Amino acid sequence: MRPWWSERSVRVPGAAALPVSKNSAWKQSAPRRGLETGDSCVPGPDRALGAEEQGFVTEGDDDVRHIAGASCPPSAPYDADIVILALDRAEETCAAIDSALAQQGLTRHVVVLDQGSCPAALDRLATHVAGRPDVTLLAGTRNRGVAGGRNLGTARGHGRIVAALDNDAEFATPTTLASAVAALDDNPALGIIGCRIVVYATGADDLSSWGYPARLQTRAAQTFDTATFVGAGHAIRRTAWNAAGGYDPALFFCWEEFDLARRAIAAGWRVQYRGDLVIRHKVSGERRVAWSDARWFQHVRNRLYLGRKYGDTWLTLAPRIAGYLVKGARNGLLSQTLAAIAAAGRMPHHPALLLTPAAQAYLHATDIVPRGGWIERLRREVLAEIPRTPDAPAGPQPRMTRSRSNRVSTAGLSSK
Repeated sequence: MRPWWSERSVRVPGAAALPVSKNSAWKQSAPRRGLETGDSCVPGPDRALGAEEQGFVTEGDDDVRHIAGASCPPSAPYDADIVILALDRAEETCAAIDSALAQQGLTRHVVVLDQGSCPAALDRLATHVAGRPDVTLLAGTRNRGVAGGRNLGTARGHGRIVAALDNDAEFATPTTLASAVAALDDNPALGIIGCRIVVYATGADDLSSWGYPARLQTRAAQTFDTATFVGAGHAIRRTAWNAAGGYDPALFFCWEEFDLARRAIAAGWRVQYRGDLVIRHKVSGERRVAWSDARWFQHVRNRLYLGRKYGDTWLTLAPRIAGYLVKGARNGLLSQTLAAIAAAGRMPHHPALLLTPAAQAYLHATDIVPRGGWIERLRREVLAEIPRTPDAPAGPQPRMTRSRSNRVSTAGLSSK
């Protein structure tokens, strides 16, 4: 597999998905590399590609240390890895871990990566998982963001399905993940499943976590093909993950799921929203990135970066930039918008991700058509108020801080 920025752009290999078999090409070429010394830590062939194999430019994981629980997943095959990123929220993270461990009807291993919690919070997590053979608690000295953190957590396992759960979320039932795995097993063309995200306290749909066209909100309880998924709770076939190359760590936070889904679609996979698979989201204010903070900056910068990655020129991006400027001004975030546009221009430019007509038709049907015409999109996507987290007041917001390098600070960003 070549990385998405290699000299040859990724194209859809016909309309069918990549074969899911024991002899797929990436497995034949991938060396079996243990996570730690000792035969018990050597995973089977269904493992994640390492950073070098994916082609990502990373800072390495030499600063990651094992804290508690199992030192690595079992060497025998198992169904799913459940990756949870942690940054404070100790009690909520413990509840998320318990929810993952309560999943029945499948074999699974839980990987928890702490990305900078205070010592007391990390000690709480260590005590909670101490002695467990089905949880691995790791800690790094820096925050890799959502994209980089999930890449590392996924690489530490070898389950044939990779699930992720926000650390302020829980599975709604003990069989939610088994149902997701069964759905992937029943449909060989399906690569990614996004779950329905509801507010923990009320059971109402969490509109701040709705990542699909607005007019599809009336179908929140249904199932439909889509062009993205929401990171708070989802399941990815590992072969689809490897075909897409994992998350782009340059995104850090915002649009990372959209980008991974786009590259999975380019590799021949389908993405599906399942309204019957529910995640209960506590929408925690602690360590959550509000739109009044770095979130709008990341939203704008990353989407423009992706536009360039997908082959758009600055001229073709002009309507989107204008829309962001209008929306930012209307929501008191104009300074963040201007900073984000400038930052997008400084990000690396990669060869365009090219799509076959079949992939383009899929994206048109699942992402363009549901958004409606230009008037509806103007009303819903440009003139509407941006979603607010419970602790983020509406109206004009303070400016973001800048470091000496004049780059907008992203310190403190955690999982969504």
